Amino acid sequence: MPFINIYLHVIWSTKNRSKIITRELKPLLIEHIKSNAFLKGIFIDRINCVMDHIHLIISLGSDQTIGKVVQLLKGESSFWINKNKLVKGKFEWQDDYIAVSISKSILDKVRKYVDNQEEHHRIKSYIEEVEEFRKKYGFEDLL
Repeated sequence: MPFINIYLHVIWSTKNRSKIITRELKPLLIEHIKSNAFLKGIFIDRINCVMDHIHLIISLGSDQTIGKVVQLLKGESSFWINKNKLVKGKFEWQDDYIAVSISKSILDKVRKYVDNQEEHHRIKSYIEEVEEFRKKYGFEDLL
């Protein structure tokens, strides 16, 4: 049996960064993503979202890829929102996403960052956050 300890901070936004995740939708969405992930064998350590994007800390299994896990979570959650008519119009996630590895030494710091998204985004917009990630990790065409 393989022993794996790889944590990733994964972020993606709503289509066109639409502020469509309401206070009412947020707990339903988080719980649904967690339940769906459990059924698919995807380990979510932390999850939180604000009106236009979501943050997760996940740990990959031996047969999982970042792209496949993100695709499963995004695709199924948007399908569920639309099927249950939880928003006006069509709910979509942006195609792009950010995924960066997390060192064990800063895992608790990243957990706090994910847990405190509402407070964090009172000060900084999603675009400003993405710009910081772009500079920190060298992503050139992130916006």
